[in-house]
Amino acid sequence: MSMPQPFRAVSSRLVPLLADNVDTDQIIPARFLKVTDKAGLGEGLFADWRYDADGRPRPGFVLNRPEMAGRQVLLAGDNFGAGSSREHAPWALRAFGFRAVLATSFADIFRANALKNELLPVELPADVHAALAAAVQADPDAEVTVDLEAEALTLPDGQAVGFTVDPFARRMLLEGTDELGYLLAQGEAVTAYEAAHPPRVDTLSPTGAASGGPGPSTPPAAGRG
Repeated sequence: MSMPQPFRAVSSRLVPLLADNVDTDQIIPARFLKVTDKAGLGEGLFADWRYDADGRPRPGFVLNRPEMAGRQVLLAGDNFGAGSSREHAPWALRAFGFRAVLATSFADIFRANALKNELLPVELPADVHAALAAAVQADPDAEVTVDLEAEALTLPDGQAVGFTVDPFARRMLLEGTDELGYLLAQGEAVTAYEAAHPPRVDTLSPTGAASGGPGPSTPPAAGRG
């Protein structure tokens, strides 16, 4: 998978997968967890639903329909991402090409993992979600726009609905970085702070002596009894 990219407004038709309580084992089955490389995980996304026992695609499954190719927004049901904390779940969704998931609720750990892996979970009110599901049923080519900077979802009828994202996670997505990248970018500030605040304790000294000062005083010898 490519290096993180800043999250821009995403306009896309939807992939409707409206089942509730889709857990991470359904998103990416456990047999795919042996890998530590994100590349290729898209093939394992919803594998037990996408393929039969012989590995042949199931024609009726939504991701196998030709018109779904290239769509970047998944319309999911309630409590999406329940189950184990496997980070491979957002990895697989991103590897397949999804940038955002719309649902009425998300499992907390999945939400956190998604935000750290360039995948935007957008929680919608039940009435908005129901209207969006109806719009997609009426017109499978209905399109939405997910604008993270504005924290707004534009529905097929042009209505804009607000959503909120953790401020720090939002910043990381907009800047196309992560926590490590953020810390590395603070290198000059850290160096300046350290220069302005000399250490009071020499952590390299076996005695833990104060930097530039005397070490701990020698304890008095025991007196003769």
